[in-house]
Amino acid sequence: MVAMNETALREFLVSDFPQADGQYRVERLTDDGLILRLVVDHMHLRPGGTVSGPAMFGLADVAVYLAILSRIGPEALAVTTNCSIDFMRKPEAGRDVLCDVRLLKLGRRLAVAEAHLTSDGGSEIVARASMTYSIPPARDAG
Repeated sequence: MVAMNETALREFLVSDFPQADGQYRVERLTDDGLILRLVVDHMHLRPGGTVSGPAMFGLADVAVYLAILSRIGPEALAVTTNCSIDFMRKPEAGRDVLCDVRLLKLGRRLAVAEAHLTSDGGSEIVARASMTYSIPPARDAG
């Protein structure tokens, strides 16, 4: 069940996280998650011309967050409670990085996901993250 489509997710990012505007683009929702693009520019690079680890971590974190919101709706207070990330190889120079998220568990209070990052047009995984999010309890409508 999709609670927020690509357009709603983009609008949510712009309104609640304006600092991220233009950095990320939802490519598409999938049956079990979504694919998010990091639009790479100079602020994401480290010496040697490759995408930095913090930029890749940020991509994975935002992608998992949006995958969860796509299922539960706009909940700004869902937060990362755990992350493990493996950086396996350098992303290809001059290319955006894509993050393919698969939601493994989506409960009322916790969500668990796996994220695979690849260079745009490439097939090799450059990083893999396992993330857990805490979902705040539903607010009473009263």
